[in-house]
Amino acid sequence: MTKTLIRLVAAADSGAAFAIRAERAADVPAREALLDACFGVGRNARTCQRLRDGRRPAEGLAFSAIHQGRLVGTVRLWHVDAGGRSALVLGPLAVDSSCRKLGVGAALMKHALAAAAARGHGAVILLGDEPYYARFGFSVAKMDKLSLPGPFERDRLLGLELRAGALDGAEGLIVATGAAASRKSSRLTAARAA
Repeated sequence: MTKTLIRLVAAADSGAAFAIRAERAADVPAREALLDACFGVGRNARTCQRLRDGRRPAEGLAFSAIHQGRLVGTVRLWHVDAGGRSALVLGPLAVDSSCRKLGVGAALMKHALAAAAARGHGAVILLGDEPYYARFGFSVAKMDKLSLPGPFERDRLLGLELRAGALDGAEGLIVATGAAASRKSSRLTAARAA
């Protein structure tokens, strides 16, 4: 039986509470709808999706945010090899537009990074806006010799070392290394990309 972690969070400015918990199988349809709403139906054609195709998220590192009984946020981390260094790729991070002022995104990020560190992971990589992700410690440092399997904007490839030196000497293509997804989830991803 998988242990479900629930953490209640109250947004300072609104008093509204939401919970962050381990993603459940029942969350998947709502998560997929949220991702479509946030990133559009063409989201599966994005470069970082190549690192998730046919893979399962890293064990214990997929989280849902629940507000008033519904899924309003999601984040997952995935195993990769970052130019010879074991790492995780974070994404996608998505929050329902009606809940963006509650601090759901920041809470999901902090929760996911703390969980990754607690599990002994050394580094997390993502493709995103540095002004947003810098507050969590992400930067372009040590990313200049890494690349993704498709087009990307160099200044958006960000990394965070959870353990000092985890990305030292990282050079080359970032490739997926996580466990294979079930055939059913792989078919769903392929159908969405079509």
